[in-house]
Amino acid sequence: MAGKFFEALEIGAVFEHEIKRTVTESDNVWFCGATYNPAQIHIDHDYCQKTEFGQPLVNSIFTLGLIIGLSVQDTTLGTTVANLGMTDVRFPKPVFAGDTLRSVTTVMDKRESKSRPEQGIVTFRHQGFNQRGEEVSTCLRQALMLKGKTI
Repeated sequence: MAGKFFEALEIGAVFEHEIKRTVTESDNVWFCGATYNPAQIHIDHDYCQKTEFGQPLVNSIFTLGLIIGLSVQDTTLGTTVANLGMTDVRFPKPVFAGDTLRSVTTVMDKRESKSRPEQGIVTFRHQGFNQRGEEVSTCLRQALMLKGKTI
């Protein structure tokens, strides 16, 4: 199993995820359609040429999902019970089609679950960076994690 059990996740551990992903225009258009987001800033090239960005912005929720998704194989694949919440979400730089994103995850905190003795709660900080090393997204995610049967 690729994911880490609760006990194996140490506070302060940093994961620089190997898999990177180049975002395409199709990703952005599909995601906006799938989530019923018709905002011109994401899908209208003519409109966007007149903005400070000069081109469509990748939907920030797609960016957030991708950055978390890039972390799964190294951290939580098969060991997450559920996401409990996300806080402190920020997008300090825009993402455009053609940007290649990578993810870095830090274990910020963890505690035993009070109601589920076979599980624990871990707080992850997920940061996304573009090909120039600029931070494009960050968030704290609280996840309910399985404990290992044998450690």
